[in-house]
Amino acid sequence: MIKVTENVKHLIIINVILFAMTMSGLGDKLFELLSLYSFESPLFKPWQLLSHMFMHANMAHILFNMFALYMFGSALEIAWGGRRFLIFYFTTGIGGAILYLVIKHFQLMAGLENLPAETMQLLQNQGAEAILQNKNFTDPVLGNLNGLMNGPMVGASGAISGLLMAFAFVFPNHELMLMFFPVPIKAKYFVPLLIIYELYSGSANMAGDNVAHYAHLSGMAIGFLLMKFWGGQFKHKRWN
Repeated sequence: MIKVTENVKHLIIINVILFAMTMSGLGDKLFELLSLYSFESPLFKPWQLLSHMFMHANMAHILFNMFALYMFGSALEIAWGGRRFLIFYFTTGIGGAILYLVIKHFQLMAGLENLPAETMQLLQNQGAEAILQNKNFTDPVLGNLNGLMNGPMVGASGAISGLLMAFAFVFPNHELMLMFFPVPIKAKYFVPLLIIYELYSGSANMAGDNVAHYAHLSGMAIGFLLMKFWGGQFKHKRWN
């Protein structure tokens, strides 16, 4: 068993406290204030770039993320020390959120430019500000645009995806075994496979898939750049 490190422990406690608050009567208000919304949404606030990292949608969501934070975060905090770990965690979380919103902006612009004539007519009939007002649409194209603009994103997954990228740099030959893939695979092979999966899932846009795949990819991208900036090689304690 890995010993839970000090900063990882504090992060888990904050996440659990906020999750408990969202399960109370404060849930709707907290989600509106602290979830991450698109730049174009009237619900967007600058602090959401940080606060969304401590919000989770349901029990399975927070359990998976906190377990991953405990596993990969503790190993990296032992290797790097607390200060470097926190810098990396919040840089990938906030940087990944910004990159994710940039991707959503281009998706939204592309969607508006390619609206079918009948959908454009429907939008004009309801008023162009209808999407900004987060109205429900029976038209699937407008519904998708409304989701891009006003759909919130929550969770520490971007930062944790960054931690996974760093783990593959620092411990490339450490074998990982996942519940849904019970075969040991080295971290340096697992991360590229995960990137392929996230790219496929993000572009497939499958019905019922409410996972922010591009947020995961954004966190990994920022993590990769930060590891390259640091040189990827630095002294660390041995970890087993």
